[in-house]
Amino acid sequence: MAEKFRIGITRDLLNEKGEPLAPDIGLSLLDAAPHVEYEFFKEHRNPVTPDQLRDFDGVMSLAPRYTRESFAGVERLTVIARFGVGYDNIDLQAATEANVAVFIVPDGVRRPVAESVLTLMLALSKKLLLKDKLTRTGRWRQHPGHLGTLLGGRTLGLIGLGNIGSEVVRLVQPFAMRVLAYDPYVSVERAASLDVTLTDLDTLLRESDFVSVHCPLTPETHHLIGAREFRLMKPTAYFINTARGAIVDQKALTAALQSGQIAGAGIDVFEVEPVPPDEPLLQLENVIVTPHGICWTEECLRDNGRLDCLGLLKVARGEVPDHVVNKEVLNQPGFQEKLRRYRADKCV
Repeated sequence: MAEKFRIGITRDLLNEKGEPLAPDIGLSLLDAAPHVEYEFFKEHRNPVTPDQLRDFDGVMSLAPRYTRESFAGVERLTVIARFGVGYDNIDLQAATEANVAVFIVPDGVRRPVAESVLTLMLALSKKLLLKDKLTRTGRWRQHPGHLGTLLGGRTLGLIGLGNIGSEVVRLVQPFAMRVLAYDPYVSVERAASLDVTLTDLDTLLRESDFVSVHCPLTPETHHLIGAREFRLMKPTAYFINTARGAIVDQKALTAALQSGQIAGAGIDVFEVEPVPPDEPLLQLENVIVTPHGICWTEECLRDNGRLDCLGLLKVARGEVPDHVVNKEVLNQPGFQEKLRRYRADKCV
């Protein structure tokens, strides 16, 4: 009898009661596969350790880091399914050397993150939190001194025009905004099809009323936005980051907000997470902060989980999942041998 395809699920996908974070994270798909079994990690470790991985063929993973040490002596593992799109928490070179493919699920987060960006744009432009505070503290009549702005006729600058950035463009179309984008990996033709003007980063920063970050965190993008970049922005402009905290120099962002160099910010991601309670950014009234979870909805968790499970089931059939980020692993003999074994076992 063929050995079952075993899947481990990181424990941060459970709530404090030990239940999945959402009613449906795709586990019913695994339940319906008779030759697949799964279990949650017995404890949350960060980074993940080899003993947590050794007995699994695949892992569904939310936030923990995977270092070179995580893969030491791990031979059975074939795939890590990231619960989302970021993969800066995984040492891809080490995973590749261990014949482990890593895939992401961009279709699960596209709309939830794009809607979150629009939410922050609307809240910032209408000074929502400030007006809430005025109302709650008996300062009703002060509101005329805090005028907001419309989105219509304003310029939105997107740092990155990939999966999520393109969805933001679609969502803001009814507001008749001018959209600029900086993305060295996107063609002029692709941008034009979205009615977006490609430009260099400095021009985008100078001309935009809203700047939103949508690029991955890589050595190339680490601290892409710092003190120099904030000095280029309009004093009336708003900055939004729902991508990764370390793309932005957080001290420079705080200084820009404190000095009035920019009008405000919507920040879902931080250089250190969870953010320390004494972080100066948290004390500012012109910034909206959320705990790297503004896009978390039942739909987001459902779709991320189902796409992860579908990808894991493809591997269990000896097939390559969609959206592998370390593509060089796919042609390695060790990885191919793992897939052949699953095809022979006919796990699913």
